[in-house]
Amino acid sequence: MPQTETTAQALAGLFGGALKHCPPDRVLTEVLPLDKASATSISFLSNPKYRAKAAQSDAGLILVSPGTDLGDRPVLEVKNPYFAFARCTAQLHPEPPPEFGQPRHPTANVGVACNIASTATIGARTAIGDRAIIHPGVHIAEDCEIGDDCEFFPGVVLYRRTKIGDRVRIHANSVLGADGYGYAPHEGRHEKVPQIGWVEVEDDVEIGACTTIDRGALGPTHVGRGTKIDNLCQIAHNVWTGEHCLIVSQAGLSGSTTLGSHVTLGGKVGTSGHLHIGDHARISGNSMVAKDVPEGATLSGYLARPHREWMESQAALNRLPKILKRLKTE
Repeated sequence: MPQTETTAQALAGLFGGALKHCPPDRVLTEVLPLDKASATSISFLSNPKYRAKAAQSDAGLILVSPGTDLGDRPVLEVKNPYFAFARCTAQLHPEPPPEFGQPRHPTANVGVACNIASTATIGARTAIGDRAIIHPGVHIAEDCEIGDDCEFFPGVVLYRRTKIGDRVRIHANSVLGADGYGYAPHEGRHEKVPQIGWVEVEDDVEIGACTTIDRGALGPTHVGRGTKIDNLCQIAHNVWTGEHCLIVSQAGLSGSTTLGSHVTLGGKVGTSGHLHIGDHARISGNSMVAKDVPEGATLSGYLARPHREWMESQAALNRLPKILKRLKTE
């Protein structure tokens, strides 16, 4: 992606912040997560949950709130680290303009024995494997990678840099790679946080109709091998699913939720963000998950809790009318 550079001192002047443990002339060229950052990277800390990760980060500059103690880590204290992160991302990672043209861009690389509808569009530098079937009205943007034996049904949209493995089926009108839902409050407005990541889908995944999988804010949103996603599901930015998960219709995963392997989410399950659901966990339909779920657990209810506990509470609730009637007669 197009990329520029800045210095620590320039950012301090831009945000009216205070540099600590950082030379003013340090050159910074990118924005990355705390665990991926290097000496030329900017990262940020706005959630105390990630304080330990920030203290161990190799980032060249970490945006923090005033008074945050990260030892000798190079920091820039600013009033609103999340807003500063959004501005830095927009400056260092500007979104390239789309490359419109012929239905199939001359730099696209299409494999053998593919069946591609005349109304499908394929962007620049996109690579499509062998024996793909691309139905009418599909749009594949620039720099996508698509494996062998894939089938995309009418109206599927892949935003730029989406990566698809082998034998992936995506049903009608699903969208992969749209912006994640990220906004930083600033002076009474909601400042958009640029989403510069991508979506990656491993082999043998099936995605139902009208499902959306948003690209990561900085890195990937990832769907593991063999996972099956039903219609009308929402997979938010930086979600990571393990292998062979089942995600049933109208389920919604909030940003940075991670799933182990063989997780089953019933219909209309919702999750809070930044939590982990362990391997082989099962969440019943209409449940709301607000905290981490251990491996092998079965949860139900709102808020979701151990299944037996929820069943017992529902049974007790159903007995309340009789209990109240008896109390009134005593």
